[in-house]
Amino acid sequence: MVFEGGVPYLITNWHNLAGRDPSTGQSLSKTGGVPDEVIILHNQKGELGRWIPKHEPLHEDIDPLWSQHPVHDQKVDVVALPLTDLDDVELYPYSLTQTGPDIAVPPADVLSIVGFPFGLTGGGALAIWATGFMATEPDIDQFGLPAFLVDCRGRPGQSGSAVIAHRNGGAVALADGGTGMFGGPITKFLGIYSGRINDQSDLGIVWKTSAIAEILTSTKANEGRQATASPSPAT
Repeated sequence: MVFEGGVPYLITNWHNLAGRDPSTGQSLSKTGGVPDEVIILHNQKGELGRWIPKHEPLHEDIDPLWSQHPVHDQKVDVVALPLTDLDDVELYPYSLTQTGPDIAVPPADVLSIVGFPFGLTGGGALAIWATGFMATEPDIDQFGLPAFLVDCRGRPGQSGSAVIAHRNGGAVALADGGTGMFGGPITKFLGIYSGRINDQSDLGIVWKTSAIAEILTSTKANEGRQATASPSPAT
């Protein structure tokens, strides 16, 4: 979940909300069903550790309410769904402008996929932290898209998981080649996971924070153009 222009968005995979394979367009459901809403377990306001479910519709008439990548559409398996039902909710969003200290996360370095494999939780509605490793150069776009690969035993239920680099403090390598000293734990938000490249591999795809930012920037630009194009009310 992130904020953009004061609006909270659920950031998840296109296939989670569309119910279809982003490469083939085929239904992911054996019955051909398509989701019409998503239920989100939020932290209850003022009561950390208690959760309340909120229902968010996915379509208005037949049009999806989410935004997807302005250039690659569902080839970038990421969407941003604006949240509307937030009464009595406390949000703990990730930031796209302050993703965390600029620490180095080169190939073979450790990262975490924070989600719900097989629908399991870490207690209550807390996520499970699965350990993985950076598998490609993070600054290179994999498949010509804003993505990198991780080596992790990803499983169903982890689609849309936040991917972060977590360090416990002390001396930490920085992206500029230096070393930073931190007095406590630090995290850097790297993107969201969307599943393995195929069923025979433990290599998984992570969509970069830059892809999320491009979606949200395009969304705000479109809203601005629509507002400008709207006729002024008669006086």
